[in-house]
Amino acid sequence: MTKNRLQQLEVLMSSLGMEHQQAIVDYATFMVQQYKIQPSEDARQEPKSIARPGVETVVAAIKRLKKTYYMLDEGKLLSDTSALMGQHIMQGKEASTVIDELETTFQTQYEQYLQND
Repeated sequence: MTKNRLQQLEVLMSSLGMEHQQAIVDYATFMVQQYKIQPSEDARQEPKSIARPGVETVVAAIKRLKKTYYMLDEGKLLSDTSALMGQHIMQGKEASTVIDELETTFQTQYEQYLQND
């Protein structure tokens, strides 16, 4: 399910009372049973393969990593990416070092995503 759909569903559910929310959950459960939809290992989203270019800015790296790890919650990455960007801009930390650390951060978040799946 896309992030947009989840947000749409969240808005709709929040506008209903508890009884009606439960009715929707019950209906969804019925649909899963009726159509024998089974969660599977295949439901896990794999990162896209986007190669790191030879020369890349920190901002371009963040954009690339967001596309690569499209399934991750950006909110969970915001603090770490902001801190690393700050180290680059404010403290003069070399871009390639920051990008290496960004890649590690995104990979770690992806591993946590797999564990919670």
